[in-house]
Amino acid sequence: MATLREIRSRISGVKGTQKITKAMKMVAAAKLRRAQDAIIAARPYARKIKELIQNLADNQKDSENPYINPAREVNNIAIVVVTSDRGLCGAFNANILRTTLNYIQQYEQDISAKRIHVISIGKKGYDFLLKHKYKIDYKHINIFHTLNFGVAKKIMAELTKDYLDGKYDKVEVIYNEFKSVIQQRVVIEQLLPIPPSELIGSQSKIKHVEKNYIFEPSLITIFKSLIPKHLNFQMWRILLESNAAEQGARMTAMDNATTNANELIRDLQLIYNKARQASITKELLEIVGGAEALK
Repeated sequence: MATLREIRSRISGVKGTQKITKAMKMVAAAKLRRAQDAIIAARPYARKIKELIQNLADNQKDSENPYINPAREVNNIAIVVVTSDRGLCGAFNANILRTTLNYIQQYEQDISAKRIHVISIGKKGYDFLLKHKYKIDYKHINIFHTLNFGVAKKIMAELTKDYLDGKYDKVEVIYNEFKSVIQQRVVIEQLLPIPPSELIGSQSKIKHVEKNYIFEPSLITIFKSLIPKHLNFQMWRILLESNAAEQGARMTAMDNATTNANELIRDLQLIYNKARQASITKELLEIVGGAEALK
């Protein structure tokens, strides 16, 4: 049985850990609030640019655009894996990486033998994929500490260049979508070519739009200039979603850790009290026994 000093030391250690988890929970809560505010602020722009692209796409269906309808077979697939740079966020990274491995294995078992390229965003994903011997084309580490729109543009520029050069025929991203503080959903989303579902809007809103607007310089020119902006913003949205989901997962994990520490302290305190009472009882018996021996 542990001595009283050892039990006291364990209680002190757990209390110290509890202070850390409580502080991390508060920090995650503050970061989560900022991340949620960023997502809310980005939504109006996202809605408007998507509406414009749907409008323009509907009015130039016959035009060729490499972002939408590439005339090439899909042989090289780029998978962008978005994880966190730090741990202590529950199953946040484990869910992403498990889904990624299963998804890659599905492609590897495909009879068409497609070639998989991996792009890692976040240190946890990079370390894991490197350990499993996957060749990583690009890595972006420690970007969430100072997350800004320039990072999203840089990542998307790399993907777009390789896609247009023919290195990638398809670009997909796997990330955690923020649903609530206690819920994150793993999403697999196609970035390039832009899925047809992204270009289909409400027909009642965009019907006969060509009769109501005059496009200058031209509809196709405007459409081509909006596509990169749309893609950049999609990557920005994905990074914001992942960041908010990470902070929510960390906040929940630290809250659970704090609760578990409370229960552990209570159990250790009970053990300590029992051991202390047993020690006192033993000392009293020794005193009584010694007194009886002197009679």
